[in-house]
Amino acid sequence: MHDIQNIDKQEKVLIVGVNLDKKSDIDIDSSMNELKELVYAAGGIVVSEVVQNKDRIDTAYYIGKGKAEEIALCCDELDIDTIVFNNELTGAQIRNLESILNRKIIDRTNLILDIFAKRATSKEGRLQVELAQLKYMLPRLIGLGKQLSRTGGGIGTRGPGEQKLETDRRHISRRITDIEKELKELENVRRIKRKKRQESEIPIVALVGYTNAGKSTLLNSLTKLDEGYSKDREVYVENMLFATLDTTLRKSVLPNGQSFLVTDTVGFVSQLPTKLIEAFKGTLEEVKYADLLLHVIDMTNQDINIQTQTTLNILKDLEVLDKPIITVFNKADIVKNEVIANIQGPIVKISAKTGYNIELLVQMIQDNLPQKFYKVDLLVPYFEGGLSNYLFDNTKVERYEYKERGTLITTTLDSIDYEKYKRFVVTSSED
Repeated sequence: MHDIQNIDKQEKVLIVGVNLDKKSDIDIDSSMNELKELVYAAGGIVVSEVVQNKDRIDTAYYIGKGKAEEIALCCDELDIDTIVFNNELTGAQIRNLESILNRKIIDRTNLILDIFAKRATSKEGRLQVELAQLKYMLPRLIGLGKQLSRTGGGIGTRGPGEQKLETDRRHISRRITDIEKELKELENVRRIKRKKRQESEIPIVALVGYTNAGKSTLLNSLTKLDEGYSKDREVYVENMLFATLDTTLRKSVLPNGQSFLVTDTVGFVSQLPTKLIEAFKGTLEEVKYADLLLHVIDMTNQDINIQTQTTLNILKDLEVLDKPIITVFNKADIVKNEVIANIQGPIVKISAKTGYNIELLVQMIQDNLPQKFYKVDLLVPYFEGGLSNYLFDNTKVERYEYKERGTLITTTLDSIDYEKYKRFVVTSSED
C-alpha cells in the first residue's frame, strides 16, 4: 500500500486497459498493476480502473466510443484529473478521446517518459529523455493539441511538453538534431573513459534487471566491500519504479583482494518504449562492455516469470546474452520461494538489504569473471622496495617472509600485473 495521506494533493487518475486475450487474465492483470505503480512513481494516485475485453484495438478511440462515453461519466463522479491508457495511443486516438472525456489523456509510453524526465539528473540523462519525448511528440502534434496548450504541472507535462504550443514540426526536428549531436559528443567522452578502463583491465560487472528489483541496494552492498567506501558514495534507494535512472559506476573488491567495478543500469519494464531504448542506447551499451552480468530478480514479485523474460528479451536485443551471467534472486529474507525454472548458468539467493549471501555472491563473481588471476609467490629483491609497497597496498598479500635475496610475498595478481612482474615470480597457479 502506498501512503495516500496527501491524496487530495495528488493527481487523481483513472487507468484504462484492453484485454485482447479473454482466455488469460494474468498478463492484463500484471500489466495493469504495473501501470498503477508507474502512476504512483509519476506522483499520481489511481482511484479507479477500467479493463475492456476486445478482439482488437479500436483505431479511432482505442476502447470504442461507447466505452469512452461510459468512462466520461465515471470521471465526473470520481472527479478524475487524468486518464492513463495502458498502451501507446496515436495522435488521432488522443484527439478523439479528449473530445469525449474532456480530460488530460496520457498513454503508457508518455507516462514512462514523464517519470524518466522527473528522475534524470545527469546532463546526458536529461538529453536522452528529451530526445525520446520529442520523437514521441513529433508524429502526434495534431492529436496533442489540448495537451500542448496546458501550462500547469502534473503527470505528462514535464520536459519539453510544457512549452510546445508555439512549437512547430520544424523546430522539434531541429532540436532533435541538436540533441543527437550533443549526445554524440558525450558518447565520445564516455568511449574515451571506457577505453581507459579497458586498458587498466579492471573487471566490470553490470547489474541488470527489472525496475525495483533491488539493483541499487545491491550496488550499495557491493560498494561497502571496498576499503575506500564512504556513505556519500551510496546511490539513492526507494521502493518505487525507476527510483534511479542515471548509470552509476562504483568500485568493489573480490575475495582475492583484486578490485572490480560495478555499474548499475536503468531498470527494465514491460513495454519499455522503443524510443526510450533508442535514446538510451549509448548508456545501455555499457552493458556490452561488461565482463559479467548480474541479472537481479525480485523473488517477492508475483510476476517473476514475466519480469525475468522481459529482461532477457531486452538483453537479447542488446546482443549480450552470450556474456557470463549470474542470476541473483534478491529479497530471499522475505520469501523462501523456489527459484523459477529454465534459468541457465549460476544462481544465488541473496538479500541486498540485510547482506545475506553477499559474500557468496562476490565469490561467485570472482569464479565467473573471464578475467584471469594468478596466485603467486614472488621473490622481490630488497632494492625493489617500491614493488613491495605496491603489492602490499594494491593486492591481498597472504603472507610474506624475509629471505637472504629479498622478500618472499604470496599474493594474487591480475593478468596485467602478472605480465609486468612475472620475472619475480617463483611459483604460480591460475586462480
